[in-house]
Amino acid sequence: MNDILTFLVLTLFVIMSPGIDTALITKRTMADRQTGGYKMALGLASGSLVHTLAATFGLSALLLQSALAFEIVKYAGALYLMYLGTSAFLSKKSNASSSEKEEQSKETSAFRQGLVSNVLNPKVAVFFLTFLPQFVQTDQNVTLQLLLMGITYTILAITWFFVFVFFINYLRKWLTTPSVQRFMDKATGVVLIGFGLKLAFEKHK
Repeated sequence: MNDILTFLVLTLFVIMSPGIDTALITKRTMADRQTGGYKMALGLASGSLVHTLAATFGLSALLLQSALAFEIVKYAGALYLMYLGTSAFLSKKSNASSSEKEEQSKETSAFRQGLVSNVLNPKVAVFFLTFLPQFVQTDQNVTLQLLLMGITYTILAITWFFVFVFFINYLRKWLTTPSVQRFMDKATGVVLIGFGLKLAFEKHK
């Protein structure tokens, strides 16, 4: 019981700590309101499920043992984050109103952006491989335990993301004033580029 409580508390701390996910969700909610933020959150959560399955069935372990595979995924994820960050940093608001089709396209891409960003981040794979096994009982079904912990992590993450999106959207009127939005775009862009650079220079151990 203590192990379960410890797992839940530590998981919540990890999920709620500011990071790449927070920056991406904030950016999307500011741009596309709640719908875009929720889709981004679902994409990020889906990426966590991918890492859960990978860790459970040993694919992440294989990735970490192969320096080449780790480098390929690492740089792909770093480049994608820097691309998102550069787009946010250089974004300019158009005076022309977007068409409904364009809005739907942006909302659709939110899920894909969240999924790709999460799946291409090898640090997430490292987290699942190093964090989840600490709570595994070796005298029980290890595969089932890893799956349940990964699913629990995903449920807690999506719950927190949805709450976060709600409050960001609630403050959106103030946050979307021209001066604040320019600051938020540039700050979010810098954060994403920073995470991308950090990921790019992360050494394989």
